[in-house]
Amino acid sequence: MANLFGLTGKVAIITGSSRGIGKAIAHRLAEHGADVVISSRKADACEAAAAEINIALGRNAAIAVPANIASKDALQHLADETRRALGKIDILVCNAASNPYFGPMGGISDDQFLKILQNNVISNHWLIQMCAPEMRARKDGAIIIISSIGGLKGSPVIGAYDISKAADMQLARNLACEFGPDNVRVNTIAPGLVQTDFARALWENPAILKASTERSSLKRIGQPDEIAGMAVLLASKAGGFITGQTIVIDGGVMAA
Repeated sequence: MANLFGLTGKVAIITGSSRGIGKAIAHRLAEHGADVVISSRKADACEAAAAEINIALGRNAAIAVPANIASKDALQHLADETRRALGKIDILVCNAASNPYFGPMGGISDDQFLKILQNNVISNHWLIQMCAPEMRARKDGAIIIISSIGGLKGSPVIGAYDISKAADMQLARNLACEFGPDNVRVNTIAPGLVQTDFARALWENPAILKASTERSSLKRIGQPDEIAGMAVLLASKAGGFITGQTIVIDGGVMAA
């Protein structure tokens, strides 16, 4: 059974991986044998996360390549540097995202809305197009976009973010159709409320936390590592027949 989840010899890029869900995914991919690229805006945070993984696993499993997802040139450098340092790209996890606005849609500025769409949708499209050609040429690859259950429902406070996450789900479906004949799988993971710095405005709000946990079958919010296992599955042979899907991991919120 271990071979189903083994990733030895694979190279993975994970954006937004210096902390939170992205860091947990990077750690678990590396634990299953992959070489991973830690990427976020701040070089020191990337280096620290990579060092933590390397120390924990006792091997040079992680390297740091900082990149601002808003910059197409920076994303191209991320792809190019990964190939230079590690030889190829087998797995891409688009985890980095932005949400500069908290409140009703009527109050969002054009710049805020555009930033959300740019960083959460267009930047994913850019990086996928930079990484997918070699996967398609090898007839093997896995692309995972971290979406959100917000893409499946409405919200009075993070509506624009939810719109972007719904778009990510459709991006994955479209690309699954395009890349499928070349055995490149594209899926999204849709977490519920997870205790990360990114979601702090939600889980530190007592009313939002209470509403979320009361709706949840498990009556609690999630932890980053509880998302990481699904990324391992989707990146490995165990997920070889899964593509074009949105996998909800929310403690049972949508079930209720």
